[in-house]
Amino acid sequence: MTPFLTRIERLIIAVTLGILVAMAIAVVVITRHRQAQLRAKFATVMVATENFKTAIELCAKFGPCAASGALSGLEDGTLGIPYSRSGTYLASVRVASNGTITATATEVEGLAGETYVLTPSYVKGAPITWAVSGTCKTRPAGAIC
Repeated sequence: MTPFLTRIERLIIAVTLGILVAMAIAVVVITRHRQAQLRAKFATVMVATENFKTAIELCAKFGPCAASGALSGLEDGTLGIPYSRSGTYLASVRVASNGTITATATEVEGLAGETYVLTPSYVKGAPITWAVSGTCKTRPAGAIC
């Protein structure tokens, strides 16, 4: 009586399965690496908002916003708010009158002009809390912020 599969046939099957598993692992690792690279690039967009957040928080604590008790008139270049800036991965940072900060990524190296939006919630005498939204959270390939 002959065996169902010879040793050579079993060896070929094992090697083939090993190659397929190795290819699947490589695809997963490459995908995660690309996602991590995108997050690192987009981090420059998120960090660019820090000066704007600080200026708005200072206005709310010590400036005209503290006296009025409301965030208003906070456009670029007013009340200590910096002017918009740009860079390799940063297209612009804009501040709306109510203090909402919108940072937009450039369209290079995997970035597609995603936005990072910080919306302030302000109650006089309390620290500002920031709600994060934007297309960076709703990307089909996964959030990068």
